[in-house]
Amino acid sequence: MPENHITIEPREGAPGWRLTCRLIVPRPVSEVFPFFADAQNLEVLTPSTVQFNVLTPRPIEMKPGAIIDYKLKIKGIPIRWRTEIPVWDPPHKFVDIQTKGPYALWHHTHTFEPLDNGRSTLVRDVVNYIPRGGPLRPLLHAFFIKRDLINIFEYRSARLTELFADAAPSPDPTPRAHERSA
Repeated sequence: MPENHITIEPREGAPGWRLTCRLIVPRPVSEVFPFFADAQNLEVLTPSTVQFNVLTPRPIEMKPGAIIDYKLKIKGIPIRWRTEIPVWDPPHKFVDIQTKGPYALWHHTHTFEPLDNGRSTLVRDVVNYIPRGGPLRPLLHAFFIKRDLINIFEYRSARLTELFADAAPSPDPTPRAHERSA
């Protein structure tokens, strides 16, 4: 599996599209999940061109039913976005759904899977979405939305790689041969 892989495909048997992003982060789930648990970190993971800001005052208690408000700009147009967290299962999974914003449907599942005996984490995002736009929806998706989402998730993956590559390495719980006492 490549370190980073992003796809967008039509949803099978349902309207809209599905974005899937997979990224292997060379850090354990115990370090990766807490980063995602802080909604403020979304600002760090979003390109500055989107002018993304979390409006909900800190600290935001992440739990089922948590509501988070944001403001951003899409193609220069100011947008308000509200999400709800219906599923909160640390450190394995959480889901956010848009309850107000530019999409008719936005259902984003985040999962965190330990790899390499727990030394790395597979961060997986699955976003089922339907843009607004009625009969123009397929054209808007083909010419604007698809590319914008790929760019945002590529940026996000690059930032995560950068942030976690700079983190101090986790201690290896297994002593190396030369470190073992006789």
